[in-house]
Amino acid sequence: MIEKTITIGELLEKYPDKVDILLESGMHCIGCPASQMETLEEACEVHGIDVEELMSKLNA
Repeated sequence: MIEKTITIGELLEKYPDKVDILLESGMHCIGCPASQMETLEEACEVHGIDVEELMSKLNA
C-alpha cells in the first residue's frame, strides 16, 4: 500500500508502473532531483494536488 509518507524516489523505484498516474494528476516534476527526496504529501502540496485522492488512484 502506498502511503503519503513515501518519497517520490521510493515510489518510482518500487512502483514504476504508477508513473502514468502521477503524470496524469499533474505531477510532471518526477524526474527532478529534488523530488526524489520529497514525500508524496509534500509533492502534492507543492502542485496543489489532493493527496488523499491521488493515493486512492495509486492504490486502486
